[in-house]
Amino acid sequence: MRPQEKSPTTSTADILRFLAPSDTKWQELKPSAHSAATEEEKKKIETERNNARNSLNEALLVSLQMQNLMVIAGSGTSLGPVVKGPAMSDLWNAVEKLPDKDNTEVTRKKISTKIGYSTEKGKPNIEEFLSRCDAYLQVNDDTEVSKFVSFCKTIILEKCSFCMTDKRLIGHTTFLHRLSRRRVRDSRLKLFTTNYDLCFETAAGKQGIVVLDGFSFTQPRFYDPRFFGYDIVRRPRTGEDLGNYLEGVIHLYKLHGSVNWARSSDGKSITTKEKPTPDEACLIYPGKGKYQQSYIQPHLELVAQYLSSLREPNTCLIVTGFGFNDSHLSEPVLSAVKTNPHLRLIVADCCVEDWINGKAEASPYWKKLFLLAQKGEDIWFVNASFQDFAELIPDLKSLTPAEKLAKNIRSLAGGY
Repeated sequence: MRPQEKSPTTSTADILRFLAPSDTKWQELKPSAHSAATEEEKKKIETERNNARNSLNEALLVSLQMQNLMVIAGSGTSLGPVVKGPAMSDLWNAVEKLPDKDNTEVTRKKISTKIGYSTEKGKPNIEEFLSRCDAYLQVNDDTEVSKFVSFCKTIILEKCSFCMTDKRLIGHTTFLHRLSRRRVRDSRLKLFTTNYDLCFETAAGKQGIVVLDGFSFTQPRFYDPRFFGYDIVRRPRTGEDLGNYLEGVIHLYKLHGSVNWARSSDGKSITTKEKPTPDEACLIYPGKGKYQQSYIQPHLELVAQYLSSLREPNTCLIVTGFGFNDSHLSEPVLSAVKTNPHLRLIVADCCVEDWINGKAEASPYWKKLFLLAQKGEDIWFVNASFQDFAELIPDLKSLTPAEKLAKNIRSLAGGY
């Protein structure tokens, strides 16, 4: 989930700009020429904008053609006026009180008082609230609190099971379309997401992109990590050729589970189900216990894949819509930047500049990554929403023959 944000008076949210490694000046991608500016000034602004666009486009082209490409997608990819996924504040407001079925009204305020949770020192946070509830239930057998926690999980499951249309998923569609067009001789795109929703699966299905998500190809679909090691090959109708790898295949790792994953009553199997109940839903619900819950299957295997991918040489890591608030996922990124000499990190979010500059409350990992970038680490910051960033990603198959030749020459000369 995203951090609780303040409202800075000079916010740079949604201003398209980027910061290259070691640079101190952000380069704007869409600067506007003031109506009173002279023609010479307008030309200068236009030139700076074109140079900035070319610089970022070149960096993204090189990045997408690295041997390994992985993505971390957070809740920011599902927020905003287009997709309309729930924010943490929406979940907090949704769990105000239990339905009055037994003529006994149980309110969030009453539960907060019982568990000792107060919002006086800061904004309300559903994650902290549920964490306090879990801690309280560890030492107290309280039916009222237990019932309210179950109600909260039901609401979270319902809110994250929102319906989607093609227009609402335009950012996801563009993002997957461009990243899935990599060379088949390179490793498959690995998309790691903390989101429960089905946005990426739906956007992939609309385009015929095959998603390998650790589940079987048969019905009912059951989870087995061995399926991550499988791939899809197009076999010829005749001849002895063994065939070629199919284009447009990606790996999807849902680190915190999914709204359509259901765990069996005995806990031995996980299958896909259209509407699992809160009790059988295989999710890591918001809370400070995410780290511990990551050590049970299937989350253990997914996190293991995540850690392994960060150590791969010649890797480009794209982080989008992720606030670095989950320490068990953020710390490995920070470690990879320091220890993997062939890792390029691209961080994109609509509030990147505000979070780095301290204009909004943010995870301390933002400042740590910024300082590493200033020291010359290969870290790029892009201040753009998920949808805007998707539009900035170059289409690999739109390269001219001359551009492809130039890329190959640079690769042979020692570039990526």
